[in-house]
Amino acid sequence: MPETTTRASKEREAAKGSGNPFQVLCYEQVDRLHRVMEAPIPVHGRGNFPTLDVRLKDLVRVVRRNLQDTGIHLRDVRLNGGAASYVLGSADQAYNDLDLIFGLTLTSEHDLRKVKDAVLHSLLDFFPRGVNKDRMSPASLNEAYVHKMVKICTETDRWSLISLANIRGKNVELKFADTIRRPFQFSVDSFQIVLDSLVTFYDVSKAPITEHFYPTVIAESVYGDFNVALYHLNNKLIATRNPEEIRGGGLLKYCNLLVRGYSATDDSDLLQLEKYMCSRFFIDFSDVAEQKVKLENYLSDHFLDEETHLKYRYLTILWNVVNESTICLMGHERRQTLDLIHQLGQRVLMVGEPRGAYHRVEYQNQPVLTFDQDKSNLIIDQVYYGPFSYSYPGMDRPQHYYTVYSYDYTNPSSSSSSSSSSSSSSSSPCPYCEVCTQCVA
Repeated sequence: MPETTTRASKEREAAKGSGNPFQVLCYEQVDRLHRVMEAPIPVHGRGNFPTLDVRLKDLVRVVRRNLQDTGIHLRDVRLNGGAASYVLGSADQAYNDLDLIFGLTLTSEHDLRKVKDAVLHSLLDFFPRGVNKDRMSPASLNEAYVHKMVKICTETDRWSLISLANIRGKNVELKFADTIRRPFQFSVDSFQIVLDSLVTFYDVSKAPITEHFYPTVIAESVYGDFNVALYHLNNKLIATRNPEEIRGGGLLKYCNLLVRGYSATDDSDLLQLEKYMCSRFFIDFSDVAEQKVKLENYLSDHFLDEETHLKYRYLTILWNVVNESTICLMGHERRQTLDLIHQLGQRVLMVGEPRGAYHRVEYQNQPVLTFDQDKSNLIIDQVYYGPFSYSYPGMDRPQHYYTVYSYDYTNPSSSSSSSSSSSSSSSSPCPYCEVCTQCVA
């Protein structure tokens, strides 16, 4: 027997698990959680409203107190999403948002209003000294500090979300949940850490957390078996169940995992999985305008401004998945979505890169060429505005291109006139002039 086992055998061994969705955190995990709770997070205000430096442990205590003062009973408070994965994983996991889940009972629209007012009133505790708070109304605080607000009330889902703004994209998201039918997308984002014991420790103890003195903190994987989900997290594996139950199919999250180096487990039917994801995504976002808003918001919330190449690779992966796995759309509808993703990719490069930088970027059968700022002798002689199709005898189907052609002259005059440019153009014609009627000389 070889000493090393294959990934497939390791996955089968991990998949046996214990069936237990809960696990007690070790000291290293509690210490990492403590550092997340202690770290100051700026909540940026619009207009003349000041930036608030908020520590997660203080925010949890203030919001919990205000909710209890309004008569709302809290079950527990949990850390969810990427921050929970960062705490539990063996390697550093990147995360953007800080997601908190307040488990409570929501029986009416009035309860939702009380929750909203409690959160907005909590922000006043973090205002700098000397600021007059008397005229701070919930409406003005909402306008200044709330990045996003969602309310869902159906037979199977009753929850609301309030996201506090951060210009770096590291938003603090507070979810107030009575029932959530589908609380996870993939096994790697299914972790929830119960914070009540840690917050109680902060309230009653002045002693620092050490290896020999720290509170007992419990984590849960709502995916199912905790050890299986943790194995997927530590080995960057993608696993889910019934993606058609997820709003949006989990398609955008799936492509985000792929661009960050994750891969599907060996027992996953990847083609079938992607088909379900695409089908559910286009059911929930059938209109191109809705798709555009969703994609722009996802890029803004899950990527930093300087992550230009990562955003572009993400859109490339999304383009390929939609192109290969979409079976529920008419041909022209699929092309509209693919064109939208392509345009977003080009805009990402144009906005994120210095002017004149060189890139060679490519979708399948769609090469795109931009220019090199180091070529001081470069003259743009002809420009073609695509896309266009061309075909020749023997081709199975036309080829589609988005292309910009440029012509490099060895010794251009610094004061070259339009006439010299025209003569150069005639000596170096566009290679597709016979089939392209839209060349601009």
